[in-house]
Amino acid sequence: MYVRVSSRKNKTGQVVRYLQLAHNEWDAAAGMSRTKVLYSFGREDELDRPAVRRLVTALSRLLDPAAAAAVTAPADMTLTDSRPMGGAYVLDGLWRRLGVDTVIRDALVGTRADPARIERILFALTANRALKPSSKLAATDWIAHDVHIEGLVDVVDEACYRAMDALLGVEDQVARQVFGQVADLLNLEVDLLFFDTTSTYFETGEADAPAARDEHGRVRPGAEPSDAVRDSGFRSHGKSKDHRDDLPQVVVGMAVTRTGIPVRVWSWPGNYSDSALIRQVKDDMRDWSLARVIWVADRGFSSAANRRYLQRGGGHYIIGEKLRSGSAEATAALSRQGRYAQITANLQVKEVKLDDTGDRFVICFNPDEAERDAHVRDHLVARLTDKIAGSDSLSATKRAELRGQISTSPGLNRFLRVTPGGLLRIDAAAVKAEARLDAKYLLRCSDPKLSAEDVALGYKQLLEVERGWRDMKSVLDLRPVHHRLEERIRAHVLLCWLALLLVRIAETTTGRTWPTIRAALDRLHTITFTGPAGTFRQTTEPTKPQRDLLTALKLDPPKKIIELTTTP
Repeated sequence: MYVRVSSRKNKTGQVVRYLQLAHNEWDAAAGMSRTKVLYSFGREDELDRPAVRRLVTALSRLLDPAAAAAVTAPADMTLTDSRPMGGAYVLDGLWRRLGVDTVIRDALVGTRADPARIERILFALTANRALKPSSKLAATDWIAHDVHIEGLVDVVDEACYRAMDALLGVEDQVARQVFGQVADLLNLEVDLLFFDTTSTYFETGEADAPAARDEHGRVRPGAEPSDAVRDSGFRSHGKSKDHRDDLPQVVVGMAVTRTGIPVRVWSWPGNYSDSALIRQVKDDMRDWSLARVIWVADRGFSSAANRRYLQRGGGHYIIGEKLRSGSAEATAALSRQGRYAQITANLQVKEVKLDDTGDRFVICFNPDEAERDAHVRDHLVARLTDKIAGSDSLSATKRAELRGQISTSPGLNRFLRVTPGGLLRIDAAAVKAEARLDAKYLLRCSDPKLSAEDVALGYKQLLEVERGWRDMKSVLDLRPVHHRLEERIRAHVLLCWLALLLVRIAETTTGRTWPTIRAALDRLHTITFTGPAGTFRQTTEPTKPQRDLLTALKLDPPKKIIELTTTP
């Protein structure tokens, strides 16, 4: 395809040039090539050049950014680089709007570090978690070749580790001020604050050597380790929520608002239990500018000591109660008669008041889940029946072996009964007791003003925390962790938190999922041209989906020309 120029004389004898868009087609019958005119631009002296420019722009959108730039580049310029920039541009805009850059730079003033460069490196590492999670060494290559980050051309891995150390040193100031900015800019009403923990493991079989620690899990310099649980290595073996008990782990906690915004994150040694961690969380957030706070946590935090601690200073809680704990309160609450109130299609609630406690108890029931629980239980009972069929004819030793095999399967062992004579039977009483608990969960609340519906729906919003954990582990690549030093592990968790913070703000503002946002923005590129006169870098024209996202986030489109360097 080419531009064809034809000339002919007008009535006055003047030669006039006409421009046509044409291409050659092979005429098989004639055995020759013929010219076919696709479009006529008219007279050269009357050419509508802005219209031609709009046409070229429209056609170039059908190509990928690099190919479009190569086609439209000046004749003496060479396309030397093309890389995505839309995702990093949006994250940087949110980072600056929330004042995270200012917070970090101000916190590092007076230190030996360069505050501006450290802040840029920390943003780049945060953006890496959200856009293309990788190790710190791979992140340096990503920054240098695969993304455009304003104010940072390249970085070495040693600088990344120094920046992580600097972030850990100002963690408290950054967390407090970041929350203040987020609460102010997003008008957060922090009346419900959700807290939950998870664990993340390390691809190594070796745990850290024990070290004496304070009540917050921090190493006590100069103290000798003892046999206490809190005197342990940071990477320790514990109850893994990733089902990797063979690998050392750390425990990570996160506080989240009802809209899914993560306001802070913590990390502890891997053998710490959930029961006491929420006390540190409440202490750390005690002086923050919070409204009336109701802590929402799952059954792992339901101890009496935790409940008393959360009520200090007028606080309240909604905590899940273990149904199978055998506690007198749970048994009494479940035995009370009463009607369930329909809240939603799959949620019914019933409030129970016990005279000897100051708490309110709310029983929640899911009819759809009850059918599933009954089906699963029937399947387990059928499997157990098949396993013990004919066991009466076995010797006592063989029956004991079969009993041992079944004990390794908690689901089956729950419904097994051994008679005084050593025979294996289905425990009908256990089956009936489990049926009474189908699709029920018990909540304990200390706030007298919340309705039973608000208590149930508030606890249900713990799913936002679960979604945060899923995104941190899958999208942001929290696990497995490849760092070895405790300080780097803590800093890695902080970077994942900052990335999740920006991602959640983008999702909350636009109403779209982050993978959808990221895919659309990554098609916005920076193009670099190099020629005899120098180098310039420009952005591709934003598409309508990209402009819609920028508008929703209240961000201006990137500048057309972002860098211009002339050759001396």
